[in-house]
Amino acid sequence: MVKTTVSADIGGTFTDLVILQGNRIITKLKVPTTPHNPEMGVMEAIMQSGVKNIDEFVHATTIATNTLLGQYGLNIPKVALVTTKGFRDVIEIGRQNRPSLYDLEFRRPRSIVSRNMRFELDERTDYKGNVIRHPDSTELSDVLKKVIRGRPESVAVSFLHSYINSENERYVLDGFKKFFRYVSASYMVAPEPREYERTSTTVVNAALMPVISTYISKLKQNLSTFGSPAISIMSNSGGLILEDEAMNRPVSVVESGPAAGVIAANILAEKLGERRIISFDMGGTTAKAGTVVDNMVEITSEYEVGGLSHHGRMVRGSGYPVRYPFVDLAEVSAGGGTIIWLDSTGGLNIGPISAGSDPGPVSYAKGGSEPTITDANLVLGILNEKMSGSSFVLRKDLALEALGRLGDPYEIAEKALKLVDLEMSRAIRIVTVERGIDPSDFTIFGFGGAGPQHAARIAEEMKIRHVVIPPDPGVFSALGLLHSDWKYELRKSYPDEIAMEFKALEDSLRSQFGAEEFELYADCRYEGQGSEINVPVLARERETIESDFRKLHGEAYGFNLDRKVEILTIRVFGILRRNKPQFEVEVRDTVGKLVRTVFMGNRFLEIPVYSRNTLPVGTEIIGPSLVDEAGSTTLIPEGWKARVGSMGELDMRVI
Repeated sequence: MVKTTVSADIGGTFTDLVILQGNRIITKLKVPTTPHNPEMGVMEAIMQSGVKNIDEFVHATTIATNTLLGQYGLNIPKVALVTTKGFRDVIEIGRQNRPSLYDLEFRRPRSIVSRNMRFELDERTDYKGNVIRHPDSTELSDVLKKVIRGRPESVAVSFLHSYINSENERYVLDGFKKFFRYVSASYMVAPEPREYERTSTTVVNAALMPVISTYISKLKQNLSTFGSPAISIMSNSGGLILEDEAMNRPVSVVESGPAAGVIAANILAEKLGERRIISFDMGGTTAKAGTVVDNMVEITSEYEVGGLSHHGRMVRGSGYPVRYPFVDLAEVSAGGGTIIWLDSTGGLNIGPISAGSDPGPVSYAKGGSEPTITDANLVLGILNEKMSGSSFVLRKDLALEALGRLGDPYEIAEKALKLVDLEMSRAIRIVTVERGIDPSDFTIFGFGGAGPQHAARIAEEMKIRHVVIPPDPGVFSALGLLHSDWKYELRKSYPDEIAMEFKALEDSLRSQFGAEEFELYADCRYEGQGSEINVPVLARERETIESDFRKLHGEAYGFNLDRKVEILTIRVFGILRRNKPQFEVEVRDTVGKLVRTVFMGNRFLEIPVYSRNTLPVGTEIIGPSLVDEAGSTTLIPEGWKARVGSMGELDMRVI
């Protein structure tokens, strides 16, 4: 029997579905996301597809982030923390970062664990891993009784220096597992130094365990109608993990959605021979940018969950720190649903609020009253009222009326698009210029439902001369899930014998998960520094790692120090390959060409419009032109030309 795999990317506005039978993709579609019950949107899409049996289900979800943000009625479960005597308040003291120095009304995020649910045990392990004091069984019994009386849904255990020796944590973990279903120990989640960050990661993991477990259980129950498919979820680090791993370490899926697009862009880039790319994913709610150098996805080891961002930069101290590998992305509140508004002085603004999928842009005619970027693109003629590949019709009259309340609708629409392009360009600068990278040497891979409308304009802003629009950009992240492999991570802090300890981590990944291939990294810093750089490890000698660190430090900061290099933590990703579909190019014989009136450069123009599914390989198009397809439209500006490439991609270059 032919294997059927369903891939679902659950975004803030749309849920994208791609169905694979054998090695052939048979279905691609988009449906509105149901944020209160995300699994219901998925089920609606599956019902529409007509598939009867599912063998494998792979997906990306935002439910973990939504829970920590308190969105859509999701509440953070009650958590208890058990920690070393004297360290009860580490989780609240934190690093004393000041996210907003001059805001007298600023409030730090509410602690996930209230003070009355933090408990201490008189235990101690020193920084070398020597156990100075074992937990007393009587004291442990008393603490256990107090925790039970507090009725938490889950328990976090984080002891001093447990990343070197986890003996005390293991002992306490065994005791609590007899009474609680959800117990998170720091040595299992974040075995590395920095007590605050490690404890925060453990607490976040504990808080998400019941949420993710319940979500996966509901998903399995709904999917049981179609058999008993194995469930995999995209992790923060750009690989799939099985459902058991996601339930035990839900911090691994906090940024599940954005990672899939980068992976898909890199896979296509490798096939096209592109080694330096910028992944640009613009959906309905946000836009994400990430860099890939020499086909290696950039990884960072810390993230603030539920925090604030300022033009794509994470505001330190505004969220909950998580020490876990993440695909290095900059994300801005700029999507098709981003609302356009006037401030008290009459100045034009965009975002950060999005209309989402409900009520959505005004032109959706679902009750939305505030104009959005989608409405602006529609009014200007960039988007077609009759969305390609769909029976859905956008209401241009409603969009004109809404934008008209802010001023001349065409002038407002053009200005709004310039503002959103500027905001998204900032995200690209963060992952290039601020990393010591010249973006003009890169190729932008633009996707997401709204990405192809803006990719070339952003390229002009960044002085980039080459843009690639992948096949099916509207569902490209869901395609990325199908092209992803299973990927698991283990780490070790303060390694002595680098080569031996890398091998030990590889052996553990091989035995636990069946990993076949490995990616190696090291978190390095100069002696005395407070932060590290994540260094890809190509050779396991300390001298080579230190040399690579100095090179990366010089590129990022413009200088190096005459100091010893410390290798703080080594980490290994174990990879288990999956069968993947091929990027297919349909044989096409005729070129469909229409004309659409577009308002561009303060004037109306009649420009050619092509239907992408009629363009054979080798077709060349000179801008200004538009290319319509299911779920998206590509804008080819004046001064650009596009060619349909061998993989079905639109290869756009400055003339």
